Amino acid sequence: MPKSKIITLKTNGPEGVGLSKLKLEQEDFQSGLPEQSWHIYFEDEAFGLTVGVWTTTSMQERFGPYPGDEFMCILEGNVTIVGKDGRETLIKEGETFCVQNGMPVSWKQEGFLRKFFITYNRTDGILPKINPDAKDAFVLNQDTLSNALQELDTPFPFETSGKAPSQSDAPVFVNDTENVHVGMWESAPFESAMKPFPCSEFVQLLDGEISITEQSGQTHSFGPGDVFFIPVGTICSWKTKAPVRKFYCMLTHDQEGT
Repeated sequence: MPKSKIITLKTNGPEGVGLSKLKLEQEDFQSGLPEQSWHIYFEDEAFGLTVGVWTTTSMQERFGPYPGDEFMCILEGNVTIVGKDGRETLIKEGETFCVQNGMPVSWKQEGFLRKFFITYNRTDGILPKINPDAKDAFVLNQDTLSNALQELDTPFPFETSGKAPSQSDAPVFVNDTENVHVGMWESAPFESAMKPFPCSEFVQLLDGEISITEQSGQTHSFGPGDVFFIPVGTICSWKTKAPVRKFYCMLTHDQEGT
């Protein structure tokens, strides 16, 4: 069977592979050097996209522009994002958040931390202009976002047959180049056509079950708590038998990836 393009993220990396230790530089930290490990599940260097799992011991990074637009699911531990003026945003175990590319912040934590992440770091090296009133970190909260859901006119990024399902979206963050979108989405049951996926998407499934079938015939089943990634251009179809809800980080591309 051809290798699957759809990637299910695991807390300890792929079975039999695990995590690799990172080499760190003291100049990047206010604290002493921590121990950090990761596994990169997907990387597109030309586009600036990385998906993986990462761990660290206690540490605090130096203040500086955050290296990319990053969407993260905290699996273990807590982290405090410290802003330039000293304001602190605490993100706890089990929470999901994102940080804007170029935001002048410091990552501070006590104790062990593990996260899933997707990072988009534009390859032209240009940092966005930061609004001084912008949030240091955008924390996704289901209850708050439930009240912000707005019905969608079209079921993008899907092509469905028959009557379009009722779908709603609550945007949380759009980056300065408008190719990274973060938010919460929910849908009535639907089935999509077998088509190339028109974007790259990192999904944290909150409620419901999703079956995704690739062109090869391989089917992936996901339930609440699962985190997965679909690269742009993956030929697949989605099917749900009951309502579903997810947090997402969606990246659009100028042209179809490989």
